Amino acid sequence: MIRILIVDDHPLMREGLRALVASVPEIEVVADAGDGDAARREAQLTQPDVVVMDLHMPGVNGVDATRAILRTVPSTRVLVLTMFEDDDSVFAAMRAGASGYLVKGAQQDEILRAIRSVAAGQAIFGPSVARRIIDFFAGGAAHGPAADPFPELTDREREVLDLIASGRSNSAIARDLVISAKTVSNHITAIFAKLQVADRAEAIVRARQAGLGTRRP
Repeated sequence: MIRILIVDDHPLMREGLRALVASVPEIEVVADAGDGDAARREAQLTQPDVVVMDLHMPGVNGVDATRAILRTVPSTRVLVLTMFEDDDSVFAAMRAGASGYLVKGAQQDEILRAIRSVAAGQAIFGPSVARRIIDFFAGGAAHGPAADPFPELTDREREVLDLIASGRSNSAIARDLVISAKTVSNHITAIFAKLQVADRAEAIVRARQAGLGTRRP
C-alpha cells in the first residue's frame, strides 16, 4: 500500500486527486492539506510514502514545505504537481529534494505512474520538465540567462519587468512605453501574480537574477 498526502490550496484539485486514487487499490490517501504549513504538520503525523505537492500556495509555499518535510520525515518522497514549469520553479523544487515533477494537466495514468515510481525510489519528470533539465545540463543555462526569461509573461509584461528592475518608476515606465500609468499598474499586477511575488522588491530580485534590469534609469 502506498500512502499519500495531497497538498494543494484548491479544494477541487484535492478532491479530484482523491477521486483518482480511490479507483486504485494499492494507493491510499492518508491526509490532505491546503498550504505548506499544514502539509508539514500532516506529514509528521501520518508519515506518508509520497507527498503530492503543489508549489505556489498562500503562506508557506511548496518548495519550503518540501524542504521542511524531507528534513523531518526523510523517508517520504515528494512528487510536485503544479501548473508552473518555468526553470525557477523546476530547479527550486529539485534543490529542495523533490523526486518528481509533473505539470497539472498530465494524464491520470501519468500521475498514478509517477506516484508509484516516486514511492519506489525513482525520479520522474513530465516530458516538458525533462526537456528543461536536459537542456540545462547540456549547457544551455551555463552561458548566461535564457533569451526569454519568465516564459509565463507576455512580451509587454517582460518589458515592464525589465524596466522595473532597472529602477524606473511607474510614471517613467509609462513614458518610455507610451502607455498610460493605469496600464502600467495593470501589467505590474499581472506580473506579481504570475511570478508569485509579494512586492516590487521581490520582483526586482527575481528579474535581476534572470539577467533583466540592465538599462540605466
